Amino acid sequence: MRTMMMSATLKVVALAELKPVFALLEGWKDFLARLWQYVNDVHKIGNLQLSVTTVLEGVLIFIVALFLSRTLSALLQRRIAKRAYIDPGLSYTLGRLTQYLILTIGLLLALKLALNLDLTSIAVVFTALSVGIGFGLQYLAADIASGFILLFERPVRVGDRISIGNQEGDVQSINLRTTVLMTNDRVSVIVPNSKLVRDQLINWSYGDPRARLAIPIGVSYEADVDLVTKTLLRAAEGVDNVLQDPPPKVQFLEFADWSKNFRLLIWTNRPRLHRQIRSDINYRIERLFRQAGIEIPFPQTELRLRGGALQLDSGDRLVTDEKSGAVEPQ
Repeated sequence: MRTMMMSATLKVVALAELKPVFALLEGWKDFLARLWQYVNDVHKIGNLQLSVTTVLEGVLIFIVALFLSRTLSALLQRRIAKRAYIDPGLSYTLGRLTQYLILTIGLLLALKLALNLDLTSIAVVFTALSVGIGFGLQYLAADIASGFILLFERPVRVGDRISIGNQEGDVQSINLRTTVLMTNDRVSVIVPNSKLVRDQLINWSYGDPRARLAIPIGVSYEADVDLVTKTLLRAAEGVDNVLQDPPPKVQFLEFADWSKNFRLLIWTNRPRLHRQIRSDINYRIERLFRQAGIEIPFPQTELRLRGGALQLDSGDRLVTDEKSGAVEPQ
């Protein structure tokens, strides 16, 4: 009996000691209930209905879409790259389009879930954005539209060697707004996509792998035409990446003011190396012309005097005698 009374007393004491804990748990339960009600409470902003929960879910969906777009794009490019018969530029294009498609779908789902938008409302939002783009962001819109043109039409592909303006390099990537070129100096040049679509450019890797290069040269009027022709053809012999079929050819262009102008035409299957090929041939032309005694003239001005004389003043300047006639440049 005494044992039962002591046990009951201990239980009462234990319950008395746990009472603050129960009160704390009740307080946390109450707090969590109010927090859950708050995050699920729907707020209206105009025609939009949103809550903290739906916004967080929309953000989560967009993050998942961003991750999936990058992962699937890289996976698709790797799978296509293993097929040797498929153009490498095509794998890049398909990868980019897959990434943009997944991002677009993820963004639409995120907006629908976070803001409870239907497709009509989303179309209205994008229409409003397009109006804003038309007024203030037309250059950005032109770059983005040009990016899709480059991906679909593919006049410029990843890996191509292009020249635009005074810049030349290999295409490293075609992004949504810009294209990255890598020059021979290992410098990255960022070019807006609209510039590639709008301006004239040279794609050294497009179409036929062969290209014809023209190397102009002027010689003095005393030089023998046949000797010049033979020397220029010799300059194209044995040069790396210069084809012998079709063979090199020399053209006599014109009788210029100070020189007789020729040009050497050569064919190459490595057009992206055109600068180095021109340099190699110019070195050979200079050496062979010097050995053959062929002079490369420079601009000259001939003065003709009419019954007068020329004198040098104290400053070594050329002047005419006042009683002499005028000096006529020819």
